[in-house]
Amino acid sequence: MVMRMNLLAFNHRPATACEHKWISGFTLIELLTVITIAAILMALGVPSYKYVTNANRISGEVNGLLGDMQYARSEAIKEGQTVTVCSSTNSTSCSGSTTWQSGWIVFSDVNGTGAVDSAADTILRVQRAFPLGDTFDANNNTQFVTFNREGFALNLKNPPITVTLHAAVPATATTRCLQITIVGQLTTETAGTGACT
Repeated sequence: MVMRMNLLAFNHRPATACEHKWISGFTLIELLTVITIAAILMALGVPSYKYVTNANRISGEVNGLLGDMQYARSEAIKEGQTVTVCSSTNSTSCSGSTTWQSGWIVFSDVNGTGAVDSAADTILRVQRAFPLGDTFDANNNTQFVTFNREGFALNLKNPPITVTLHAAVPATATTRCLQITIVGQLTTETAGTGACT
């Protein structure tokens, strides 16, 4: 009986220092492979991300002017008086410029002069300057657009007029235009369609 217990104790001896346990982890080759794959994916993804963010910013800017023009037209019809949208650098008066990237204002233009020059003229909306160097230029020397009580655009010279928006680094894919007709129709276009170049 004693001998049998000793044999059992001998067969269940504790692990010695020579026996190894494997520790999980990364080898240098595996780590370099993962870093290389991540770098390739970043190189492919960053240009697409820049294109998407630029296109979204440009669309937001041109839609900002479109929305304010539509608002001015609807206010003119609703209130039964002229409402003007003009380029502005100080958010309180018209700048007299055909470049609109420095901002614009929408105001009730009681006497229809295209300028904030009466105590009855009330500023309804203000758009600040574009922050990233985008340009927004109107053709036909258009410094302001005035809508009358019927929704017609009064002061357009050689209509329709086009306000063209270019990104800071001009490209066809990031060019948008806003076209305004004498009857007050407002449409946005991408480069290569209609009068948008």
